Amino acid sequence: MDKRITISTLNKMKAEREKFVMMTAYDSTFSRLISEAGAETILVGDSLGMVLQGHDNTIPVTIEDMAYHTDCVCRGRPHSLVVADLPFMSYDTTEKALRSGMLLMQAGAQMVKMEGGVWLSDSIHQLVERGIPVCAHLGLTPQSVNVFGGYRVQGRTPKEAKSILADAVEIQDAGASLLVLECIPAHLAADISSKLDIPVIGIGAGSGTDAQVLVLHDMLGMTENPPKFVENFMTGAETIQGALAAFVSAVKTGAYPREEHTYT
Repeated sequence: MDKRITISTLNKMKAEREKFVMMTAYDSTFSRLISEAGAETILVGDSLGMVLQGHDNTIPVTIEDMAYHTDCVCRGRPHSLVVADLPFMSYDTTEKALRSGMLLMQAGAQMVKMEGGVWLSDSIHQLVERGIPVCAHLGLTPQSVNVFGGYRVQGRTPKEAKSILADAVEIQDAGASLLVLECIPAHLAADISSKLDIPVIGIGAGSGTDAQVLVLHDMLGMTENPPKFVENFMTGAETIQGALAAFVSAVKTGAYPREEHTYT
């Protein structure tokens, strides 16, 4: 890639039905490698709480942690569009969302990601109005793990599916530029993707979304007991760079995710 990826790039790819790729990164080295592998987007995920800090979940991660790692990722000067997670309770009010969004954008992010449904509509509108693009996140939202009673597939009942679709439409109308769908049935994710104008990124949501995302440490085979939707791309690869390139290629050709990576 010889120029920076923007949301306009991703919108064009959705319109042309060309798959794109997101991977997590937490430092400048992997930021550069992921960009060189051809991933259009990088997520500075609050998953760093688990894969870097050793916590059982993402809840202990602070906005200061996120700003630090966002700065590190952006120093890798990736061509990829950089999205940074707003961590737990850093956006429970619109005022806090604006301050937290400001900190991550000043650290170099080009977009912030927020977990939740229609209750976020006003905050999304306010952020976008002030120049902070938003990626929303529905389905299994890891910051709500204690409410869900664990990491459970969402949207399996007609009522849950209807609610997720309604949230997706409302979030798009509020001004979100991207949407992540995590651990929902493949048919529901495909339906939502087809009904939204904004690009939809899946993780454990089947092949019918516009893009796929995986946590770096998961797809490099470094995680104990990874989720069902994870494939170890180090298998058969001679280098980490080769594994990153293999993931990009598999998403773009439709080789990943396969049926065994999806939920019904």
